[in-house]
Amino acid sequence: MLKIPDVLFLLCALGAADAVYKQWIPDTNYENETNWDKGSVPIGNDRVQFSASRKVSVYVETVHSVQEMRLPVDGEFILTSGAGFSVGAGGYKPGAVVKFKDVESLQWFDPALWQAASTADDLEKGRFLFSVHEESVPCRYDNVVFKAHSSFRVDLSSNRPSVPVQSVSVLGKTFRSNSEFSRYLGSPSGRLQFHGSSSISLGSSGCSDVSGCECGNAASLEKICGHVECSSVTCKKPLRPVGHCCDVCGAIVTLQYVPGFNLETYRQRLMHIFLGLTPYKSIQLGISKVEKSRWFLGVFPRQGAAEIQIVLMDGETGHKAGMVAEALARDILKDAQSAGSNLGIAEAEFQASSGSSSSHGSGRDTGMVLGTIFGVLIVVGGVFLLVFLYYRGAIKVPSLPTITMPSLSSLKRSSEIGDLGGPMDHGFDNPMFDKPTVIPAVPGLYGAENANSISLTQSGVHFVNPAYDDSETDFNA
Repeated sequence: MLKIPDVLFLLCALGAADAVYKQWIPDTNYENETNWDKGSVPIGNDRVQFSASRKVSVYVETVHSVQEMRLPVDGEFILTSGAGFSVGAGGYKPGAVVKFKDVESLQWFDPALWQAASTADDLEKGRFLFSVHEESVPCRYDNVVFKAHSSFRVDLSSNRPSVPVQSVSVLGKTFRSNSEFSRYLGSPSGRLQFHGSSSISLGSSGCSDVSGCECGNAASLEKICGHVECSSVTCKKPLRPVGHCCDVCGAIVTLQYVPGFNLETYRQRLMHIFLGLTPYKSIQLGISKVEKSRWFLGVFPRQGAAEIQIVLMDGETGHKAGMVAEALARDILKDAQSAGSNLGIAEAEFQASSGSSSSHGSGRDTGMVLGTIFGVLIVVGGVFLLVFLYYRGAIKVPSLPTITMPSLSSLKRSSEIGDLGGPMDHGFDNPMFDKPTVIPAVPGLYGAENANSISLTQSGVHFVNPAYDDSETDFNA
């Protein structure tokens, strides 16, 4: 038999497994003043015009009187019980021309066109959730709701062949299988309400992880952001939450969780404990599971890890922008420090647009220490490996160039350098002198007489004067 705390935990877990409800905001209702170019519903003797080339499905709840009505080539009126039109009841005097606005450009991936709530009851009562742009559009585990008493037209075009969701509710009927929904899409109303290059895929079993599931719209984030116009921010260091299209002023709290963490239970805790306080009533709080890139030793990228992201925005402007959100982030960190072990929170940190940041969690400090030790071990091991390979002859250290010091003799010869910095000019070689090999060794070339008149010595070449007897110059001691 389950104890009361176990039952409560089970109910919380089941609640967390249920998907979020996303409701489409625009409609094509005849009674909706915003659907008319004059800002009011046509009456009496007004002349109503629908664009002839546009497809539209119009929901009508009551009886209306008009002077004239021009209908589209492809369109329909969905009439409730007792609804209809009377033509010409307003008299013969023609009134204003009132045109139905064009709804062809309304896109599924425009985050401004959706509302989100935790339950269908919250959706009916207007208790909507705040979320980043990526999660404002229906996620793969969400229940999509089009208002029961309304019609619409939505463009599903995207870069994917299908848009996965858990279920779709149209005109009060909920579709959970592709076969059943395909039959509706083939009906006249289905063809007019849904159009575009993509289709809706149903049948997701929903998120079964109590710690939450990732939205799955990351691949369509660029298309989502194409519909968002970011406003300028005045804070010191604007923040960009994961899945958001714009920089914001506020704070981002990041949680590392362990088994036992329940996303929906923790969401309710934050709303009950903090958002009920007077200083924090204006806070917009969005919490979801996201995948964030991680870095090994701060250098090497590794596979992203799932974490809980809490986005806080206070709506303040000027120098006060983000200050209230930062105060709430600090309170959330204190709560994680005191009750984190019971909530399944291992680590918590926050960043604020003022430049402030803080963290809590023994795991983070331990991880930094272990990372530093591991890095030192890698460096030391690398050095020992290089030394081992060097002694084994696997690697060789390149020899350094030899530097020769000048000798005294070379320094003495350098004294012969001229004033202009170059060696002194000793003239040129005379091919007839100082070269013992310039005389050809060809017998009889000069005759015997000529040969005797030339004397080759180590000092050079000498010509013998036949009129002079060198024996006369010999001095004998």
